[in-house]
Amino acid sequence: MSTSSATPGTNQSWGGRFSEPTDAFVERFTASVDFDRRLALQDIQGSIAHATMLARVGVLTDAERDAIVAGLTEIRGEIERGEFQWSVKLEDVHMNIEARLTDKIGITGKKLHTGRSRNDQVATDIRLFLRDEIDVVEAELKRLREGLIELAAREADTIMPGFTHLQTAQPVTFGHHLLAWHEMLARDHERLLDCRRRVNVMPLGAAALAGTTYPIDRHVTAELLGFSRPAENSLDAVSDRDFAIEFTSFASILLMHLSRMSEELVLWTSAQFDFIDLPDRFCTGSSIMPQKKNPDVPELVRGKTGRVYGHLMGLLTLMKSQPLAYNKDNQEDKEPLFDTLDTVRDCLKAFADMVPAIEARKASMYEAARRGFSTATDLADYLVRRGVAFRDAHEIVGQSVAFGLREKKDLSEMSLDELRQFSDTIEADVFEVLTLEGSVAARNHIGGTAPDQVRAAAQRARETLTALGREA
Repeated sequence: MSTSSATPGTNQSWGGRFSEPTDAFVERFTASVDFDRRLALQDIQGSIAHATMLARVGVLTDAERDAIVAGLTEIRGEIERGEFQWSVKLEDVHMNIEARLTDKIGITGKKLHTGRSRNDQVATDIRLFLRDEIDVVEAELKRLREGLIELAAREADTIMPGFTHLQTAQPVTFGHHLLAWHEMLARDHERLLDCRRRVNVMPLGAAALAGTTYPIDRHVTAELLGFSRPAENSLDAVSDRDFAIEFTSFASILLMHLSRMSEELVLWTSAQFDFIDLPDRFCTGSSIMPQKKNPDVPELVRGKTGRVYGHLMGLLTLMKSQPLAYNKDNQEDKEPLFDTLDTVRDCLKAFADMVPAIEARKASMYEAARRGFSTATDLADYLVRRGVAFRDAHEIVGQSVAFGLREKKDLSEMSLDELRQFSDTIEADVFEVLTLEGSVAARNHIGGTAPDQVRAAAQRARETLTALGREA
């Protein structure tokens, strides 16, 4: 066994240059093993690929490679079984695993780090980890989209009020509204897959910042790890965290969308709206008011949105002043990224479980759509089709609405004579456009509210989602 010239009490990976041990507080302050141990399996995956490549180019012997791979495989088992002993004194996940490997196989374990640095090692680990997690997030996002599409198709005929400024505007269908949510998620899905392509670039081989003098083959390592290509520039490879920022940006936009949906779900479950019912398993009660059924899942998702926004701002601020190449600041990239991943995955799972179980209170929705003169625009369009200028039609309908407010009558409840006092252009066929069913059916174009168009849009969404899965 070789000896080390490192000062006693210093870290064996860098202690040779130091004349005294690190202060105990500084040791704890600078260590990252308490959180970066989440990268352990990816660290072992990268190390096995690195050792395999080193043997292929002749830097390690086949026997050394085999010993390293066998040792790392045993360590992976220890970690998975919860038997691995982590040490803050060894700073991070990389040195903990390397030290354990050396304990197991002797000096050969110290050869594993040949041709690489912890700088390119951690950058590789994070990309491997994020790539794996993106695949999990993508599966949950797809499941949510599928649930939304199926619910929208089932509710294609369910009439509800559409709102602007949270005031009744025009009648729509519940299915049409749900497909609006789906459009948000479809954009999020594209952003996620696009982000994954940029995550899937390999930094390993950049070493500390300038590459290595050993005859490594980075294309071999990239292929072994499933990366699309090696990073082009060693300086950028070790210092780039754009991929983490980009994922957190995706997550922020996604959570913004889920928060908007949550806001509507919270409103719709209230007694004042009574549009939907959520299953009891997604709600809680009150400790003092026995009648309460609180929509806790949507409320929590709405609340967690700000948390993810904060992580995005934190990562942007972390990187904004860093010179090339690696800086210790980058140790702070992992906790916000990890928490963002956990939050997004859990929020998507909650929504993917909950959304298909939403029950529409169709009678309440229909009655709400009848209030607020939601077919007023249809009456204006009717007048325009009969040759009335739109501004004049607008004025006529406004007078009709004012009359309805005084008489407490919806437009569809007025008699023909009552309507004709505002314009003799109005005939008996006006009632075809003043019904809620006639209103939604009249917007029979792509993207419109007609039930057949909603069902067709749901089918297109299914086909697009299927095709996206094939491309991925």
